[in-house]
Amino acid sequence: MSVSVIILAAGMGSRMQSDMPKVLHNVAGASMLIHAMRSAEGINAEKTVIVTGHGAKHVAKAAVDYDETAQTVLQSEQNGTGHAVQQAAPVLHDFDGDVIVLYGDTPFVRSETLQAMLDEKAKGHGVVVLGFNAADPAKYGRLVTTDDGLLDAIVEFKDATDTQRAITFCNSGVICADAKLLFELLNEVKNDNASGEYYLTDVVGLARARNLTCAAIACDEAETMGVNSRVDLAAAEVAFQNTARREAMENGATLTAAETVWFAYDTVIGRDVIIEPNVVFGPDVTVETGATIRAFSHLEGCHVSKDAIVGPYARLRPGTELGNGVKVGNFVEIKAAIVDEGAKVNHLSYIGDAEVGSEANIGAGTITCNYDGVFKHKTKIGARSFIGSNTMLVAPVSVGDDAMTGSGSVITKDIPDEALGLGRARQDNKEGFALKLMNKLRAAKAAKTKE
Repeated sequence: MSVSVIILAAGMGSRMQSDMPKVLHNVAGASMLIHAMRSAEGINAEKTVIVTGHGAKHVAKAAVDYDETAQTVLQSEQNGTGHAVQQAAPVLHDFDGDVIVLYGDTPFVRSETLQAMLDEKAKGHGVVVLGFNAADPAKYGRLVTTDDGLLDAIVEFKDATDTQRAITFCNSGVICADAKLLFELLNEVKNDNASGEYYLTDVVGLARARNLTCAAIACDEAETMGVNSRVDLAAAEVAFQNTARREAMENGATLTAAETVWFAYDTVIGRDVIIEPNVVFGPDVTVETGATIRAFSHLEGCHVSKDAIVGPYARLRPGTELGNGVKVGNFVEIKAAIVDEGAKVNHLSYIGDAEVGSEANIGAGTITCNYDGVFKHKTKIGARSFIGSNTMLVAPVSVGDDAMTGSGSVITKDIPDEALGLGRARQDNKEGFALKLMNKLRAAKAAKTKE
């Protein structure tokens, strides 16, 4: 059975105190909207429809930037969740399959949970709802079940009796149903409730009125965490990081001070990787088996191969590719560069828009001068070359295999294989000049002090 996903992302999120739409606030380096879209990816959704409202243009752009096949619709007036889902009907009018409704401000529902809903739906139920057993039910909608465990109704807190409010099995808002059935039921939903809104949850009662069975499956409460404020956003970040750290360690990585390591939503860590304290991973980072990421390093948009060592205090920027066994040391920054197997960039260097050959050794203070104020230019450093300390490589320039630069050189011309490149002024010693100069300066200082 085909499946599509509708993600509700129209809310203003006034409690965020922000000009930015709520669903575009980030958790672990990606907007909450992207987290919801990734859940849809995990069940191979045929169509993903984003219902926009507040900040519609920005929400739609974020969705399409992430997945160009995503479709967006506008809910011009926010008249409840049922009304929001109805806005997707024109996009899905010819879709034959199940649809799952997700929320852009509930970023942690797992793909495995959505698949479990689809599996339950395949048993012949008209509607399947995702619930959770709440530690503090507060004002969540309650899931009312029958004696045989089927779902009888969803009752919003405002409309619940005292008996119904005592129920702790609560509604997450996530619903699965046949697409055609869902939109038929939504056409029957009324707004005669305490809020004057069209509730998506009313489809359960309407399905039961048609003698269709409904079901509810339970997930961990943490999956259903909604974000409505900056405080919630901070709590969501903590929840994500705790889960990501635990998964990394369960998969064979060592985190020597786990609570100080910060992952992005898509970080990939191999087995036997060692991550020292205070390491931050931005989006799009893969670290392969046996690598070591030393303390206070920052990685983003890069690939670290087997047995490489990074840091401490290193920064890897987007486009960095480190080969097997590469060593990147303290206070080194690398951007848009390929560093081949066994090469070393051990300290105080900037390597940008470059290729560094295998087994090359980059001396301290080396800089690839890649930007002329308008254009970026490339530097190529050959295999087994040795770049002397404090070398400025003014791109575009290349250093051949087995070549060398003298320390303190400014290299503006290509260096052939096996050649030594020198680019510095001849040293000229002035005998006695240092003492004369210092005496003159001290005398001037003394005279100024007396004034």
